[in-house]
Amino acid sequence: MQRITIDLVSDVVCPWCYVGKARLDLAIAEVQDTVSIDVNWRPYRLNPDYPPEGVDQQAELAKKFGGKENLERGHQQLAELGREVGIAFNFEAIKIGPNTLDAHRLIHWAGLESREAQGAVVSGLFKAFFEDGRNLGDHAVLLDITEKAGLDRKVMQALLAGDADKDMVIDEIDAAQKMGVNGVPFFIIDQKYAVSGAQPTDVLANALRDIAAEKAVEQSKLN
Repeated sequence: MQRITIDLVSDVVCPWCYVGKARLDLAIAEVQDTVSIDVNWRPYRLNPDYPPEGVDQQAELAKKFGGKENLERGHQQLAELGREVGIAFNFEAIKIGPNTLDAHRLIHWAGLESREAQGAVVSGLFKAFFEDGRNLGDHAVLLDITEKAGLDRKVMQALLAGDADKDMVIDEIDAAQKMGVNGVPFFIIDQKYAVSGAQPTDVLANALRDIAAEKAVEQSKLN
């Protein structure tokens, strides 16, 4: 069985990233009998200038997308796509648009524990924001998510209270942008292939199969 590593650059307040994650999960399930997939979550901030307390989500998005009607149309489209992959988007419940720096620190620390813990934290963050309307800039919310993912709440609380790894997260985002990542989700597969956007499940599954087949051919040439 071939093993493939995916570095997935995303932001937890990006609805297309949530859709992309759900589609990737389905693609992985589709190929799991023949391909083993490791996923590493990498940071990106859509709104790095948001203050620590966040902003009025509805007002900010209406301004960004040229009015409430345009925003609602976009949300309707995303809601339909979400239902197809098991996401219950609840955009009206989202009151605060957060600065996601602390959320990305949390994802990083979870990754130091295990890929499973990191995946659980990422899933919890997406659901908390897009389905439950919780404020991802609130440390209490972040700690609830980490505890549910099996991480030590007191350790995470102490880390969040300081500046640990803030510069590292920002530097990693800068490095990704210098590599050409200017939108998310962005999939880097085996440090060799790049896929941009929330591609359909079948596209992702076929790409994984093709890459695995190519790796098998390359390995056979070495034997």
